[in-house]
Amino acid sequence: MKDQPANHRNTLQINQPDLVMVAVMGQVAHPVAAGNPYRIGHDGVPRVLPATGGIVLNQRVGDRCVGLMGDHIEPGAALHNNNREVIGARNGPNLALVTYACVGNIARVISGPCNGKRGLVTGKHGGVDHVLVDFPAAVLQRLQIGDRVQINSYGLGLQISDYPEINVTNCSPSLLQRWGIRENNRRLQVPVTHRIPAKIMGSGLGKNSVWRGDYDIQLFDPHVRARYRLETLRFGDFVAIYDGDTRFGPSYRQNRITIGIVVHGDSTVSGHGPGVTVLLTGPANRLQPMVHSRANLAALFNLRALPTARAYQPITANSNLNLTLNVEPARSQTKFSYLRY
Repeated sequence: MKDQPANHRNTLQINQPDLVMVAVMGQVAHPVAAGNPYRIGHDGVPRVLPATGGIVLNQRVGDRCVGLMGDHIEPGAALHNNNREVIGARNGPNLALVTYACVGNIARVISGPCNGKRGLVTGKHGGVDHVLVDFPAAVLQRLQIGDRVQINSYGLGLQISDYPEINVTNCSPSLLQRWGIRENNRRLQVPVTHRIPAKIMGSGLGKNSVWRGDYDIQLFDPHVRARYRLETLRFGDFVAIYDGDTRFGPSYRQNRITIGIVVHGDSTVSGHGPGVTVLLTGPANRLQPMVHSRANLAALFNLRALPTARAYQPITANSNLNLTLNVEPARSQTKFSYLRY
């Protein structure tokens, strides 16, 4: 894939004339803390770290998402619609925001000192139900908590006309057109930075839809991290999940492939890790991931100079438990070793 830039425009036939563009809105969300400030890591260590929400001033799409002193860090600005409705669910406006927004949609600030400035939707974070938006660094510095941001939602119902077996979710037409996807022998060759086995996917499993969030890559096993180069993951990287089927929620199924985008950072908590918002899922004989170092949203949309991917250790890597318990010699000389997770 070295001869193909990640932002090569393709000629896929899509149903763009049939799509409907709808404006949705959210406010820049304040971080929310639990009653107990500590998060207990999978290594048993309690930590107090920045987490979800707010405006992350020094991490954007393209930066590393592993080894940060944070938990589920959301790069750029996190949006949440705090309005309440008199019909349907009380949080219906936010559910609509999280459902409608698609990666690659244009976002525009409509209040505060950055009124009129534009950004780009980079993903969705489930559980906390945030939509994430990247803005230039100068805008992030002046953006305020509570500022309203309006998104031109465009992408719900998107289909690739000649490939009905491939489901498209959370993806704008502009992203699909910029991605550099090529057709070869009735397969779509899709640029990605990493190939990941579905067996290491964690938090997010059990949902019946991938329209409102993400599911996480577990980084707890050092051999798995090294084998799949997971320590080089960046915000905005496109990744392929082998044997991942996400048509009706994330599940394991052989000979299926899911391709998504890394939206939030690593976590110390069991079952959690960098989050992936799903973009494409289909049979392996129709989707062919092709590794390319520049398969990142920052490069596709020229948001910034893309930093070189480098390996970083998760902050729990040097504190894994390595305990040995000794049984009483009078009863047995057997030793039980508790190996590293």
